[in-house]
Amino acid sequence: MLYYLSGFSDSIFALNIFRYITFRAGMAAITTFLFCVLFGPYFIRKLREYKVHELIERKDCPQLDVVQSSKAGTPTMGGIFMIGSVVLSVLLWGDLSNHYVLLTLLTCVWLAILGAVDDYIKLTQKERQLGSKRGLGVRTKLFWQLMLGVIIGSYIYFNPSVTTNLSVPFFKHFILDLGILYIPFVIFVIVGCTNAVNLTDGLDGLAIGCVLIVSLTFSILSYIVGHMKFSQYLLIPFISGAGELTVFCAAILGASLGFLWFNCYPATIFMGDTGSLALGGTLGVIAVFIKNEVLLLIAGGIFVVEVLSVILQVVSFKTRHKRLFKVSPLHHHLQLSGWNESKIIVRFWITAIILALITLTTLKIR
Repeated sequence: MLYYLSGFSDSIFALNIFRYITFRAGMAAITTFLFCVLFGPYFIRKLREYKVHELIERKDCPQLDVVQSSKAGTPTMGGIFMIGSVVLSVLLWGDLSNHYVLLTLLTCVWLAILGAVDDYIKLTQKERQLGSKRGLGVRTKLFWQLMLGVIIGSYIYFNPSVTTNLSVPFFKHFILDLGILYIPFVIFVIVGCTNAVNLTDGLDGLAIGCVLIVSLTFSILSYIVGHMKFSQYLLIPFISGAGELTVFCAAILGASLGFLWFNCYPATIFMGDTGSLALGGTLGVIAVFIKNEVLLLIAGGIFVVEVLSVILQVVSFKTRHKRLFKVSPLHHHLQLSGWNESKIIVRFWITAIILALITLTTLKIR
């Protein structure tokens, strides 16, 4: 919205500042941070008032219920005000004529609504009485995630201004054109990233801290990809308009900092599926738009490991009738292995920072 004030810079030169992505990205981050910090206490109070709180119960692992018992009663669905702050900030500071921004907004809102419905069903009185935490069925959630992936993938494939190329790190000129196969590839990235962040969201501040680090990394990547001189210098394909996603990444960064203010150990609020699904899918679609899907595997390595721990656990149990881990995802296994919760969180953050540095280093190793 404020971006369009730059159109009057011929009359008022000071308005020209709204043209710069770096300025708007910084302001987007500050806006979301302040929104979360200032309005967070109000939302937390209201969630407590309406008894929208976490239910700690895992029938497959009673020992984990004991370890996690202190979290029972903590307000959840904090993703409502966090994602709300991201959307408002992007509407305020972003270029709403940019198709990358609009589709990323669609992804964020789509998955936030899906997550909110899932959280609501989990928290209904009937579900509480039954002691169920299923929420929406797996097939239902997967269906709506697949539908979103089909929309994004089809738009890219049928839009002549967007390529279906897959860039591979460490190689200067090796670019793979997936053609029609790019649609299922996009679906895989969005669905995978959406559920990966959701699975990581199990300890205070763990998921949002990793999202913060990945969003910072991708804000840098988005700016470079959308800047002709920088992309040419680093031998990276230039994508016109992709630089606007820097503002979106910055908004997520600020919201993550603001939410972490309340979600750090010991947490006073959880984001629920409302936040985790939306953040995961949004990072996935940004990676697709800036053609850095492979680098997402490195930058989001924590999310990848968490998903793999779940997959390996299921495969091992179904094929060998034995568990590889005491419980999955990995962070819960470490909990039951005697690791202190805060130690797990900080060490995962440290690992995420190292992975982010490796990701940025690949820009020069080609």
